[in-house]
Amino acid sequence: MTDPASIVYIIDDDASVREGIADLLASVGLATQSFGSTQEFLKIERADAPGCIVLDVRLPGSSGLEFQRGLADEGIHLPVIFITGHGDIPMSVRAIKAGAVEFLTKPLNEQELLDAIHTALESDKAQRSDHQIAAALRVRLESLTPRERQVFALVVTGRANKQIAAELELSEMTVKVHRSQVTRKLQAKSVVDLVRIADRLGIPTAKRV
Repeated sequence: MTDPASIVYIIDDDASVREGIADLLASVGLATQSFGSTQEFLKIERADAPGCIVLDVRLPGSSGLEFQRGLADEGIHLPVIFITGHGDIPMSVRAIKAGAVEFLTKPLNEQELLDAIHTALESDKAQRSDHQIAAALRVRLESLTPRERQVFALVVTGRANKQIAAELELSEMTVKVHRSQVTRKLQAKSVVDLVRIADRLGIPTAKRV
């Protein structure tokens, strides 16, 4: 169903719930780590692997909802699936609005939980892939000279070589050389590729002008 390297982190103060979920996930080949509190979870060194958190809403100390809001501050961006025996509609709405993948009530429906975990893991894999692509593009961007960056920024706004030459006070031939270098270094095949790269890097393009 999922990459066996994926890890599901189970946080619930009820040991029987933790064990039940871990057994269920083990039956479909998923690795798990279980914790009785959010403090225990924060102390571990997490593996660099796709994952998600199955989180009880009501926990000793801060609630699961409060913990979810603070995850980003801890540098943790794992998808969250809430489970609770005391949920209500307003609580579930707050959780989903805050980015939770699902809000499930106990006793848990096994298939619903498995479906939610599958969705969460696929979401985390996609996010990790996007981050890796963006990181690789930033490395390529760093290889550009200051002048090449200027040319790149103007090319993706739709300016022609003649316009870029006039704006930068260069000859068209020089612009063409810089443009060729930009295309090579960024591993682009066309202007469309350059625009897509700029979009990923947050560089303004013609579509935003």
